[in-house]
Amino acid sequence: MAQTLLHACYRVHDLEASLKFYTEIFDFEVSRERKFPEYGFDLVYLVVPGSSFELELTYNYGADPYTIGDGFSHLALGVDDLEAVHAKCLASGYATTEMKGLPGTPPTYFFVSDPDGYRLEVMLNN
Repeated sequence: MAQTLLHACYRVHDLEASLKFYTEIFDFEVSRERKFPEYGFDLVYLVVPGSSFELELTYNYGADPYTIGDGFSHLALGVDDLEAVHAKCLASGYATTEMKGLPGTPPTYFFVSDPDGYRLEVMLNN
């Protein structure tokens, strides 16, 4: 079964400061942005030139500052057959969500928690 590591997500308190850090101190570039003001969050994806791995910065409107430990959200793994992997995770007994989609989109991902409680986002390969 083919698998691909897709992105890591950080929840950020000050999106502009985070973007400045990654784009001015390092060579990250904004690869895409998604704004969901009606749902109270924005997503900004960063890449290092030549890499397809993305760092997702999630900004939740009005959130209190994050503390170390809850600022990290998840890692993502791309798979070719989402439904088969989802069924396998459900059968494994590990905490597995139903398949989900972003607001207004069909289901394209789910989360599964490892034994320590770290979440892995399993996504359909594009």
